[in-house]
Amino acid sequence: MSRSSSHAVSRSDRASLYEEITSKIITELEAGRVPWVQPWGTTATKAPLAMPKNASTNRHYSGINVLILWGAVIERGFSGQSWLTFRQALDLGGNVRKGERGTTVVYADRFIPDDERKRAAETGEEPGAIPFLKRFTVFNTSQCDGLADGVATAAPPPPEGLILPQAEALIKATGADFRIGGQRAFYDPLADFVQVPPPQAYFQPINWHRTAFHELAHWSGHGSRLARDLSGSFGSKSYAREELVAEIAGAFVCATLGIRPTVRHADYVGSWLEVLREDDRAIVRAASAASKAADYVLALQPDATSASDEQSTDNERDAA
Repeated sequence: MSRSSSHAVSRSDRASLYEEITSKIITELEAGRVPWVQPWGTTATKAPLAMPKNASTNRHYSGINVLILWGAVIERGFSGQSWLTFRQALDLGGNVRKGERGTTVVYADRFIPDDERKRAAETGEEPGAIPFLKRFTVFNTSQCDGLADGVATAAPPPPEGLILPQAEALIKATGADFRIGGQRAFYDPLADFVQVPPPQAYFQPINWHRTAFHELAHWSGHGSRLARDLSGSFGSKSYAREELVAEIAGAFVCATLGIRPTVRHADYVGSWLEVLREDDRAIVRAASAASKAADYVLALQPDATSASDEQSTDNERDAA
């Protein structure tokens, strides 16, 4: 196969992957289910709240793969959030049970062809990289036999309280101008501060945490931090895209901290659906940006180490 034909196949496969992922997310939203707000801890859901991880490398998945794997856990009733490739299960002394169906995750990266390197060297220009997307199949550890005890570890339940200590510590560690009070939650990008009503203003105070980290996700997008586009006005597509990023990032932070807000009806489902139907890459971009926002906030924890770097040097490089 020629290089141009190979590139065409790659582009076609990449497009079909985006379409598959987006179609599934749209179906969930149309059914009233928000993929990043899962009913953890209910009788219908056996798995504990946690970010999905690779049980062999202990690296957490990020970006769109979090939503894909959470969806698989809910849909298929898995009891944990740990995953392995077929080969990794064998390397750990176990095996995937015969007849088990895997879950497809994606790995995105870029490469520079040799002829492009040569052209750039001759012209003195920067070489152009070509994006590629690969599929990987992973299996939940619930689908495996013979694995050693402790390979799939359940997350402990969070302690009770209005503002959980791990959340309070993280909010303080960010150094954000974080104000509690008033009757509405918002982030002011011009004055660079977050304001959230007190926990007792919420029917279920545990949901205060989702709001707090949603607004801190907006805060992470300030020009001095991750520099996302925060200029959209209410009702605009750019506003809907940023709300999507903040919603998913808030869910990622809560999952990492073991905080389980209750399921709610999404306020912006209609605007999100409009964005997703127009651009089948929007959910992948939003989930990637959400992972970067969550990683940015979580890296500010007092005890944060280089482990956050190990989770994802690039938020899409997390398939295996």
